[in-house]
Formats: sequence, structure tokens, C-alpha cells
Amino acid sequence: MQKFKTTLLGTQGLKMRKISKVNLSKSFFLGIALTVLSQNEAKAQFTATGQIRERTEFRAGQGTLQKEADKAALFNSQRARLNIGFTGYRFKVFMALQDVRVWGQDASSINRTTTEANNGIMLHEAWGEIMLNDTISTIQNLSLKVGRQEISYDDQKVLGGLDWLQQGRRHDAIVFKFANKGWIADVGAAFNQNKELNAGTVYNGVPTAYGAGTNGIGTMYKSFQYAYIGKKLSFGDISFLFFKDDFNRYTNVTAGTPAVTTKVYGEGVWSRNTTGFYFNTNVTRKFNLTGSLYHQGGKDKDGRSISANLASVTSTLQIGRKLFVGPGIDYLSGTDGTKAVTATSESNLFDPLYGTPHKFWGSMDYFYAANGFGKQGLLNYFFKMKYNAKDNLTFFADIHGFAAANTLSNGAGGELDSYLGTEVDLMVRYNLTKMINIEAGYSFMKATNSMASAAVKNVTTPDLSPQFAYLMLNIKPNFLAKK
Repeated sequence: MQKFKTTLLGTQGLKMRKISKVNLSKSFFLGIALTVLSQNEAKAQFTATGQIRERTEFRAGQGTLQKEADKAALFNSQRARLNIGFTGYRFKVFMALQDVRVWGQDASSINRTTTEANNGIMLHEAWGEIMLNDTISTIQNLSLKVGRQEISYDDQKVLGGLDWLQQGRRHDAIVFKFANKGWIADVGAAFNQNKELNAGTVYNGVPTAYGAGTNGIGTMYKSFQYAYIGKKLSFGDISFLFFKDDFNRYTNVTAGTPAVTTKVYGEGVWSRNTTGFYFNTNVTRKFNLTGSLYHQGGKDKDGRSISANLASVTSTLQIGRKLFVGPGIDYLSGTDGTKAVTATSESNLFDPLYGTPHKFWGSMDYFYAANGFGKQGLLNYFFKMKYNAKDNLTFFADIHGFAAANTLSNGAGGELDSYLGTEVDLMVRYNLTKMINIEAGYSFMKATNSMASAAVKNVTTPDLSPQFAYLMLNIKPNFLAKK
């Protein structure tokens, strides 16, 4: 081999021969590394996957109504993830490094002015899981999962990964997991602090750099504890959830000239409790029902007493081999807008915790997402359709009728019509390959003046026909795939 290389080099001399030796050494060690990696993959189940997700969005009233004179927005956002996993004897580890940004938010050269709020690089997941049962145990799974992780259950209405958002959702938590003979039982907890402290455990749940919040509540929990129990049955699934999240107490302090009111955090928490169940059942071979019922009590992030409820049911009927249709309804309680609200009055506003609102309450994200919509709750009447044209091509169409769950005030002692608007969501999904997916969507709404009112979106001279469209490319490579 060396003679052959020397002949090819000809008159290049000793210098080029040294370079060839270096290249050969690099190739030799690279070959060893790949061989070891391949062997480790077989024995220890090493995984390495990634994701590049590009999404171009056209917004002309997404999230909230625009004013008539406002121009539409157009931008491209990008998610890049590198996922590394390793399974060994009685343990697993997983890490997901993520970068999320909008095209052009950074300078094309070295950028020394990027603010923390625009810095999209973060660790989306980083957890380790220890198997508490050995290989001869009759229990299917008994483990302890610790670290940054997604927490998702059932249909993700109250606990979900929120994958539509480019940054997604994750929690720093510890979860004890049990699974056996169709039973699932998870017990989890989290405890947040802003930094390493020498005294006290006061937590500011509203960081200055990133607008923390879940479904518009505007404050990150200080801690949570939950228990989830699920059972797979011959006719479907049923589960029970108890979730308690705690918010750091504060007092409002007014000082200065002109007077400025600020929150001063102290010791102690206000605790909110959410309890309920979920079911998913096949009534017949082609007719499915899913539903949930939850009650929320305790105190909210501002210390007000809560008594709120969520009730939901969705039906799906298969027509032929390719078409699926079905109506449904969601009820999320709210507070009567005609009644005076004081610091001590009870709140009836249900907050769907840390779920995936984009999946349920319209693709335009008017409800329980980043933009508030008052405290009157929501009635969502919907009809969904899915058509599997081919194995790799699917069409979706959803129609929503949105109304306030409680009385809306007109601000002058009277009432407003409770109907807020009708939204139509159209989507097509095409799988080019197993690793490449293309998705496009278009949504439009016919909103009412009640939607624009001060009690809901509070937009003057609104455009009551908002639109939203997107085109998304999703590439999810498996770096260790054989082909």
C-alpha cells in the first residue's frame, strides 16, 4: 500500500510521504472509532438522531385580532435538535441539544449584540433513568427518571410536550415510574430556583429574559407534585391524574414618585390542585370516544381561591377505509364578567396546565396560548375530518365554533353576545420518506365584535377576518441507520 502511494506521489518527495502517513494514521484511528461505535451500538444500544424543522408562517391575525390598518407578518423559524441516547445495564441516559431561532435575528458575521432573549441554544432534555428492577424481575418496569424531560400523558390536553412550538416544553423533574400488566403508575415532583442561594428558597417565576408562563398564566411554578395512574383495558384506556403546582407568594409594594407598584416575593407558596380522569374507548370497531373531566381547586398564582372545571368529549367514526369524522365539545369554565372581581373573590377560570392548546383549540392559537382572552372561559364546538388519501398523504379539516363559557360584560352594565367566532383549519401532511415530512396548513376565522371587545381580545378597529398559513419541512435523520 505504501509503495503504491509513493509511486503516485512521484516527485513530491518526502514531504508528501509524511502527509500520506498522517492521513493513513487518521484513517486508521477513524476506522477503529467507527468499529468501536458500531460494536457499542449493538451491545449497549447507542442512538443518535436529529431534527431540522423549518417553518414559514404567514400571520394576518394569528393569536389575536389585528387592526384594520396592520400589515401581515411573514417569517421563517427553525428548530435544530441533536438527540443522543445510551442504554446500558439497568440505566438509560438521553440528551437533546436544541437551537431555535428566526432567520435573520442574528447578524451574518460574528454577532456580539445578541440578547439573551434571542439566544435560542438550550438543552431541551437531559435525563438519566435508573432501572430499580433487575432483568429477572416479573415487573415490566420499575425505574427512577431524573433530569430535564418532557412530561406527557393521554391526549396532552393538560400535560404535553407542546411540540408545535419550536422550543417545545420541558420540565426539570424527578419521576418514579411503574408499569406492569397494563397498569401504569407515575409519581413526579419538581422544585425550581433561580440560582444557587446561600439562604432561603424564594423563587421569582417571571424571569426578565424569557417570558415564562404556561397557557398564558404568566408565572412559572415554583414546584409541583403529581400522581398518574393508567390502565389498558380490552375496550380502551382509562387514567386518573392528581397534579399540584405551587406558586411563590408575593405582596404588592408601591413606592416612588411617580408611584410604581412592584411584586416583592417572600417565603411560602399558593398551591393549585387539579384532579380528574381521561378515557379512550372503542365503542365499536369503527366508533371511538375519548373524553376527560377535571376539577381545579386551591389558589391561583395571585392567591385567589379557585373552583373551576374542564369537561371534554370527542367522537371519531371511521367511514370506509380512509375517512374519519366526528364532532366534539370542550367546556372550560370561566368567571362571570358581569360580577365585580376583588382580591378575595373566587376565580372560576380553569387553566389547562401544561398541555398542548394548539392541538385542541384552533390552529390560530386564540385560546390558552401566548395571548390572553379574558377570564370568561371557553366553549369549543368542533367537527374534525381526516382523509388518508395514500399511505404517505393525509388531509385534515377542522371546524370550530367558539363561545364564552360565561357572561361577557360590555363594560357599561350590559352584556355581550357570548359567541366569539368560527374558525376553519385545513392541513395536508406528506411523508416524502420515513425521515422527511412536509406539512402545510391554512386557517381563517370569522370573528365577532365580542371577540374584539375589551372583555376578550381588546382590539379597536379590528379586522374580523383573520388568516394564518404555514409551510413546514421536517427532517429527522437517524445517524446510525444502516441504510
